[in-house]
Amino acid sequence: MRALVYHGPNDIGVEERPDPQPGPGEVLLRITATGICGSDLHGYTGENKRRHPGQVMGHETVGRIVAVGADAAGDGREPGRVATVNPVIGCGECAQCAAGSEQLCPRRKVIGVDREIESAFAELMLAPARNVVVLPDGMPEEWGSLVEPLSVGYHATRSGGVAPDDTVLVIGGGPIGQACALAARRLGAEQVVVSEPGTARRRLVEKLGFATIDPTTGDLADQVQDALGRPATAVLDAVGTSRTVGDALRASSLGARIVLVGMGSRELTLAAFDVTTFERSIIGSFTYPSREFRETAEWVASRPEGLAHLIDDRVGLDDAPEAFARLASGDLHASKIVVFPQGPRGAGG
Repeated sequence: MRALVYHGPNDIGVEERPDPQPGPGEVLLRITATGICGSDLHGYTGENKRRHPGQVMGHETVGRIVAVGADAAGDGREPGRVATVNPVIGCGECAQCAAGSEQLCPRRKVIGVDREIESAFAELMLAPARNVVVLPDGMPEEWGSLVEPLSVGYHATRSGGVAPDDTVLVIGGGPIGQACALAARRLGAEQVVVSEPGTARRRLVEKLGFATIDPTTGDLADQVQDALGRPATAVLDAVGTSRTVGDALRASSLGARIVLVGMGSRELTLAAFDVTTFERSIIGSFTYPSREFRETAEWVASRPEGLAHLIDDRVGLDDAPEAFARLASGDLHASKIVVFPQGPRGAGG
C-alpha cells in the first residue's frame, strides 16, 4: 500500500508500505478520506513533539471494510460496508474503560498519535473491531471523516452542561470551534456566537447559521453583550491560550462554565480572582467516550444541515505533502482539508 510517512519536522512524503492483514479482533479498511487535524499539523511542524520519524499519522477517517479478523464480526462489520473509526483505544480492563470513559484510560492509545500504529493517511489501515463504527450507505461517504472532530466538540459541549437556556460563546472558528457551535445547537442552545479573527473562517461559520464576532475590532465582552443580550453563561474555548481564557472570563457571567478544549498552550496564566469571586468553573475536555462518538456518528448519518460546508478542500495522497507545507506556512487558508488516498475522485461520497 501507499502511505504518507512523517520523517521529521516539515518532512513528509509518500512511500510504499506492506499491506496490513487483520488479526483476531481487527478490521481492515480501505481508506476513503482522512482529514488533516490541527494536531497533525503541529506534529508535522514538530511543535507538539508527539509525532515520530517513520510514523503514519491520521485519525479523522472513513473507509470501507475490506476484511475482518477472527472474533471481529458483528454490529454490521462486513466487507464493503462504510465505516469510521474511533481513534481512542482504551485498555478495556481498567475502571475508566469499565465506566465507558476510555478517553481517561491511563493506558489508552490514540490512532494517529501512537508511533506503533500505522494510521489513516494510507490506502489501508487496521483498527480494533470495537472502535469501528459502521455508517449507512446513503450518506455522503466523506462525511465519515467529520465524525471524529465533531465528537470532540460534542464532548466539550456536554462537559460544559450546555442547555437550551444557555447563552454560548465559542472562542475560535476553526474546525473544533465549528464542532462546538454545532454541538451547542444540537443540545438545544439557540443563542450561540463565535469569536474568530479570520475572515474566511467567520464566513464559513456564518454559512452554518451562527452569529460571529471579530475580536480584533473591539472589546469582546461588549460584543458578546451586544450579540447575546447578556454575558455568556457557557464558553467553549477552542483555542486554549492565556489570552483566550482571559477573554472567556471577561465575557462570561457569574457562575459561568468555561470549557477548555483547545490546547494552544501547555501552560496558562489566568486571573484566579475572576474565577473565585464570580464562582466560575473551568472544565477540561479531551477527546470523547465511545458512546458519544457513536452518538455523533448517528447524528452525522442523519444528514444535519450545514455539514456540506465543513470540508473546503480535497487532495490526493500525492498532493498531501504540499498541503501540509502550505498549511504550515500560512499560504493555505482552508478550514478543513481532507486527503483521499485512493484519489479525490471520491469527494462527495
